[in-house]
Amino acid sequence: MKVLKYPRIGEQLFHKVLDNGLNVFICPKPEHAKSYAFFATNYGGMDTRFCLNGQWHDTPAGVAHFLEHKMFDTEDGNALQDLASNGASPNAFTSNGITGYYFESTEKFEENLRILLRFVSVPWFTAESVDKEQGIIAQEIRMIEDNPEWQVYMNLMEGLYQNHPARISVAGTVESISHITDKTLYDCHRTFYTPENMVLCVAGDVEPERVCAIADEILPKQGSGKVERDYGETEPAAVAQRRVETKMEVSTPIFQYACKMPPVSRGPETLRMQLLGDLAAQALVGQSSPLYASLYEQGLINREFDCGCEMYPGCVFLYAGGESRDPAAVAEQIAGEAARLAREGIDEQLWQRLKKAAYGSRVRGLNSFETICVGQAQSFFDGAQALTFPEMFDTITREDGQALLAKWGQADRTTLSVVWPKEGTV
Repeated sequence: MKVLKYPRIGEQLFHKVLDNGLNVFICPKPEHAKSYAFFATNYGGMDTRFCLNGQWHDTPAGVAHFLEHKMFDTEDGNALQDLASNGASPNAFTSNGITGYYFESTEKFEENLRILLRFVSVPWFTAESVDKEQGIIAQEIRMIEDNPEWQVYMNLMEGLYQNHPARISVAGTVESISHITDKTLYDCHRTFYTPENMVLCVAGDVEPERVCAIADEILPKQGSGKVERDYGETEPAAVAQRRVETKMEVSTPIFQYACKMPPVSRGPETLRMQLLGDLAAQALVGQSSPLYASLYEQGLINREFDCGCEMYPGCVFLYAGGESRDPAAVAEQIAGEAARLAREGIDEQLWQRLKKAAYGSRVRGLNSFETICVGQAQSFFDGAQALTFPEMFDTITREDGQALLAKWGQADRTTLSVVWPKEGTV
C-alpha cells in the first residue's frame, strides 16, 4: 500500500490497487467519530455507446441513471433500508460522467461498507421491477422537465454542443427509458461496474488495511477489462445554436450564457483547467469583478447570479447566469468585457485576490469527507490528483486567464439560453 503525502495541505492518502484492479483510496481521520465511503463507477449519462464482448451496443438515454435507481434492490429487500437501519445515511447520484453510491455513519462502519460493496457489485433485476421503475422515473423526468432551471441548462447544452452526448439529459426522456429492459441493465452493469472501471474512496476513523481486506472479501476476484466507449463524431469548435429560447411559468426571465472551450485530454491538465476556468470566470464576472458591480447597479442581475467552469469528459465551458429582465444586455456586456480583459489584461491585484480566495475555499473543503472522497474519485477518473491543487495553482498565471477569456470574445463559441415568462405569468 502506498502513502501519498501532500505536505502543503497537511493531508495524506493511502492507496492500493487490489488484485481485481480496483483502486482504493483511504484518508484516515482518527480524531473524528464519523466515517464516509464513496463507491463509484466511471459511467454516466454520456455513456450510451460501448463495446461488450467485441460487439458495439447503443443504449437508450437515461440507462446510467435508471441503473442507479435499481441497484438498491436486492433479492432479500432493499439496501437503502438496510443501511438506514444500521444508522447510516446513504444515497447515490448519476452525472454525465460518473455514478456514485455512498454512506456516512458513526457506527457499524465495516458492516455498512460490506452492504455497500455487495449491493453495488451484485445486481438483481426482474422484468416486472424494471417496468414498475419506468413509471416512477417517468414521473421524475416530467417533474424536472417542468423545472425552469433544468430547462435553461439543457437548452444551453443543446445550443453549445452539436454531437457530444453531454447535450442529452442524464435522466433521459419518457420515450427513451421506455426501451430499457432488465437485459439492458445487466449488460451495462457487466460492462461498467467492473473493478478496473471503479474506485472506492473512504475517509474517517478507519484502518486502511481493514478497508482493503473487506473490499477483497466482498468484490469479484477479477474484472472484465477496460471499457471501450464511443462519444460520437468529433465536436467542432463552433456552437450548435447561438441562442435558444423557451417560455415557462416564471416571474422573471432566467438565463445561462456560456462559452465553449477546447476539450482537455485525460490527465493532470483536467484539474488545472478546472481551477483556471473558475478563476477566469470569477475575474470576468464574479462578485469581486468590476463587471458584476456594474451589472448589479444597472439592475440587470441580482444575488442569484453565478458563474464558473463546467467540465465533463470531452467538453469544457465557462458559464454565467441567473435572473435578469434583459439577458441579451447581460450577455453583450459579458462578451465585451471578456474581449477587453483579453486585450488590456486582468487587474493583477484582483487576480491574486481571486487565487487566494479559491485556494482558501479548496482548503476549507477538506473539512468535508464528502468533498475529499468525491473529489478524489472524480479526479482519479480524470487522470489527475485532487489534492495536488496547491501545485496546480502555482502554474496558473494571469496571462492564462486572459487567453481563456479571449475565446469568450469569439461569437461562434457562445450560446445564450433564456427561459421567458409566459404571457400572464406574475
